[in-house]
Amino acid sequence: MQEILAKLESMRAAARLGGGEKRIAAQHSKGKLTARERLTLLLDEGSFEELDMFVEHRCIDFGMEAQKVPGDGVVTGHGTINGRLVFVFSQDFTVFGGSLSEAHAEKICKIMDMAVKAGAPVIGLNDSGGARIQEGVASLGGYAEVFQRNVMASGVIPQVSLIMGPCAGGAVYSPAMTDFIFMVKDSSYMFVTGPDVVKTVTHEIVTAEELGGAITHTTKSSVADLAFENDVEAILQIRRFFDFLPSSNREKPPARPTLDPWDRYDHSLDTLVPDNPNKPYDMKELILKVVDEGDFFELQAEHAKNIIIGFGRMNGSTVGFVANQPLVLAGCLDIDSSIKAARFVRFCDAFNIPIVTFVDVPGFMPGTAQEYGGIIKHGAKLLFAYAEATVPKVTVITRKAYGGAYDVMASKHLRGDVNYAWPSAEIAVMGPKGAVEIIFRADMGDPAKIEARTEEYRSKFANPFVAASRGYLDDVIMPFGTRKRINHALAMLKNKQLDNPWRKHDNIPL
Repeated sequence: MQEILAKLESMRAAARLGGGEKRIAAQHSKGKLTARERLTLLLDEGSFEELDMFVEHRCIDFGMEAQKVPGDGVVTGHGTINGRLVFVFSQDFTVFGGSLSEAHAEKICKIMDMAVKAGAPVIGLNDSGGARIQEGVASLGGYAEVFQRNVMASGVIPQVSLIMGPCAGGAVYSPAMTDFIFMVKDSSYMFVTGPDVVKTVTHEIVTAEELGGAITHTTKSSVADLAFENDVEAILQIRRFFDFLPSSNREKPPARPTLDPWDRYDHSLDTLVPDNPNKPYDMKELILKVVDEGDFFELQAEHAKNIIIGFGRMNGSTVGFVANQPLVLAGCLDIDSSIKAARFVRFCDAFNIPIVTFVDVPGFMPGTAQEYGGIIKHGAKLLFAYAEATVPKVTVITRKAYGGAYDVMASKHLRGDVNYAWPSAEIAVMGPKGAVEIIFRADMGDPAKIEARTEEYRSKFANPFVAASRGYLDDVIMPFGTRKRINHALAMLKNKQLDNPWRKHDNIPL
């Protein structure tokens, strides 16, 4: 018995050592933590239950039979974050560069299957050189098995990817199918083909950072949601982010006690919207003053800044926020902002998270670049997302809501449950100047008459009362009471039941 116990401890020690002290030191020299150090930070102390510690690869080609490390380059298991169950895998770059073998993939697939059965989220810490070349098609098959599970888990349990090293080739598609992707600046990369292949094929000279670094993917491509300075900050922020997510699509969003009064007034909001309708203001100020304790977790903050998305809490419960940002492009909807918000709305709807929408939108962005880029179909994604959502939807129009953009932004016509407007709201087909130039084209030669017509149009439509008289708004509210009114609405909608017609799945305009 003692001999077996000694062997057991020896194998555990070998697994914990990964690729050895030299490779661990190399990992640390790059400012990166090891796979196990990351899990120690991510999970509650003493909660990690490791699975498949002794799994080894089965490859016998290219001398691989003599190179075996227990665990085979990935640490898998489950634990808790602030007491809530989560399944995790953490790729170990010190073992074969974290490359994915058939056995490595089987370990990931096992915990993903368990997560779906248990109704708990999966967090993947990615740090891998890609497919293990020595295994050939077996490695590719392993990737496909993981992809299939990403698809089957989508909308069932939250899936979060944290890219903490290289992620190239086929490896990028698993994170791409998860709900959220976070990266670490200067040490994580995502690309389908690396800089060397790009140079060979297209003759472009580009660095790994420029091609697929954290800044690139959080500002230009929108592949990633946020970029953090280092491993420690990334993991601590993931712990904070996790608290906003429900465990599965069968549960309500998590709630936690708050000392912030649900009916708190904030009179500074009465002067948030400028008197000049063309003057911008920061919509984020409204969100921060409405949510519990000013705690707002913004996503994709550096991409499509003309729209804001993220999670906050209202009276203790998670809520998803979508808001036009007048500081950028006057809050217009364009291709990037439509896609950004549509995906977020669909996530909230899949996981029973109420959606609060703050509207100040002068319309869709005009121009050939937008039209050639497909603004019609991309804008329809956001419309579709709001229209199919069955979760509670509360909308507040703070200023402009013009044209089709008024319809798209969670209007009453798209089954908005409670729709409010501030007294400063303007709901119309378009702005006064443009409308008058079309309606009274014959008077264009008379500036005085045009000015009078413009004032007439402004007095008729540059207010919320025409829409309210038709029931398109449920009430015109004072800005200072916005938090109280939203909380009232969410409490009323707590047990909302609404089902879409049966179908295999919808066909959103992708």
